[in-house]
Amino acid sequence: MNNKKTNIYFVGAGGIGMAALERYFLSKGYKVAGYDRTPSALTKALEDEGVAIVYDDDVDLIPEEFKNPDTTLVVYTPAIPADHKGLNFFQQGGFEILKRAAVLGMITRDSKGLCFAGTHGKTTTSSMAAHILNSCEVGCNAFLGGILRNYNSNLLLSETSPYSVIEADEYDRSFHQLVPYIAVITSTDPDHLDIYGTEEAYLESFAHFTELIREDGALVVHEGLKLKPRVAPGVKVYTYSRDEGDFHAQNIRRGNGTITFDFVAFDGTVIKDIELGVPVEINIENAIASLAGCYLTGDMQLDKAAEAMGSFMGPKRRFEFWLKEPGENGRAVIDDYAHHPDELTASINSVKSLYPDRKITVAFQPHLFSRTRDFAPEFAAALSLAHQVILLDIYPARELPIEGVTSQIVFDEITCSEKVLIEKGELVEILKNINFEVLLTVGAGDICNYLPQICENVVKGK
Repeated sequence: MNNKKTNIYFVGAGGIGMAALERYFLSKGYKVAGYDRTPSALTKALEDEGVAIVYDDDVDLIPEEFKNPDTTLVVYTPAIPADHKGLNFFQQGGFEILKRAAVLGMITRDSKGLCFAGTHGKTTTSSMAAHILNSCEVGCNAFLGGILRNYNSNLLLSETSPYSVIEADEYDRSFHQLVPYIAVITSTDPDHLDIYGTEEAYLESFAHFTELIREDGALVVHEGLKLKPRVAPGVKVYTYSRDEGDFHAQNIRRGNGTITFDFVAFDGTVIKDIELGVPVEINIENAIASLAGCYLTGDMQLDKAAEAMGSFMGPKRRFEFWLKEPGENGRAVIDDYAHHPDELTASINSVKSLYPDRKITVAFQPHLFSRTRDFAPEFAAALSLAHQVILLDIYPARELPIEGVTSQIVFDEITCSEKVLIEKGELVEILKNINFEVLLTVGAGDICNYLPQICENVVKGK
């Protein structure tokens, strides 16, 4: 980066990915400020750490020291609307303006980047990899898409490690800015069709991502994907899955709320008796993917890696227990960020496998009008796996409403007998009157904001 730049201004400062960069630049001694639409727990934490954040796009609110194009770099997310006054001010003022992904690309060019991509699984796998390397002597710098509970942060720093761990986001083709040393692709199920239009274009985007891997690097890809990689000569390609591939698991054991397995690498190396810190089925594959990426660095210590998987607590909002009462009849409240039909299916099935004899209630908040439109039947099929469904209205995020697209188009196709369609403000009251056994709240919007009240009502009701 231009060494004359001493200030970094973030437009969209409250995003989880942006927050990691803000903390990174703070640690490097830069002055950091930014804009976000609404305050949150994350923006409050950033302000406490030294980031000056405003919540109105009035240009007059931008601190004066960030109005000099010679000393200020501007970083923005593609979710910012084109008519944003602050962003327009910077564009018209001759500032250097980069997308968040471009800044991450600069970091990967200056390090050995382990980049985790995929429709789903990238937050958990990148977090696992960061925790593994951080537990080994080599360490890492990590920029994660979720708050890792082990560190209560989405950023890990090391002054000496050559490795960076990055969640490679396919939205808006952001991951095309990266230069991976090791790329891991977990899944390529179509998503973000508001951006890509077709499954073919989505797969092409991932294929281009594989072209960006360094010639001395490697690609680890899940078995059975439609993706056809286009790696450069010299790039080694490996496969993984739970049961087969160059990296896989064997001797999987389940019992007493635990999952244990042996990790097998392409060269015959075996790490025995890995116990998952977050014991859900999908994390077997997630663990294999992250272990594979770290193993290929040559710097992963096998014993430390096994210990790290056992102590891994997971990112917040990724199968996070908010309440777990003791005893066979104790109630449980679990929250998950799942917002794609395949993620939703995996999440519900994981809960059912943990609690095979209990009634599973799922409260789901669809995310984006376009995604709801594109996958309504698939969402309905996933929700039909539950015993009881509470379906909320759509969380719009960056989109305007689409005519005829509401949660109703999902609700009508849900086949389980107990289902209700509500506005999100009704959720707490509805749950007060339902004596649920196991509750799973799901979605990428703000449904998680209601969890403290929900859990408080459970405790009060005892």
